[in-house]
Amino acid sequence: MSSANDVPPVWKSAEVACGRADAFAFLTGHPTVWWPENHRLGQGREAVVFEPCVGGRWYERYRDGSERDWGRVLEWVPGHRLTLSWLIDGRFAPIDDDRLASRIRIVLSALGPGRSLASIGHVDLDRHGADAMAIRSHLEGPSPGDTLAGFARAVDDARTSDISDISDLSGRHPT
Repeated sequence: MSSANDVPPVWKSAEVACGRADAFAFLTGHPTVWWPENHRLGQGREAVVFEPCVGGRWYERYRDGSERDWGRVLEWVPGHRLTLSWLIDGRFAPIDDDRLASRIRIVLSALGPGRSLASIGHVDLDRHGADAMAIRSHLEGPSPGDTLAGFARAVDDARTSDISDISDLSGRHPT
């Protein structure tokens, strides 16, 4: 296995037009709204789901009712940060051993009234062993930044629609 020094983390950030509490609520409560459709493990995805607690699942649900785990919730601090395990290998296939999973850290920082910085870091990539550098190379590309940009756009869309509170999209975009 590579050492942690061999595989540096990848961090990306985007400004979001809402406070940290609303950003966290939208990020975790409505991922189907902002998560890129082409970032999936199977066909016919109906929803992306974060179970809102440490130990909860992070998964996608398909129209046929089946589900596939992407990882586990390792840290859940509303308005501040979310840490997830990433149970996906270098070929973007699921893995079952958490010891081989890297981590995704999402950190929300206040920039001022009604503005936040959402930062996503993919860390502990060395846990993927031989796949670590291939995964890092992919993550260094536009993908994580595009995902965050999509999140920021979805927040803007929710703010400019007829929704008075972006953290309450029930019935509008089911997840």
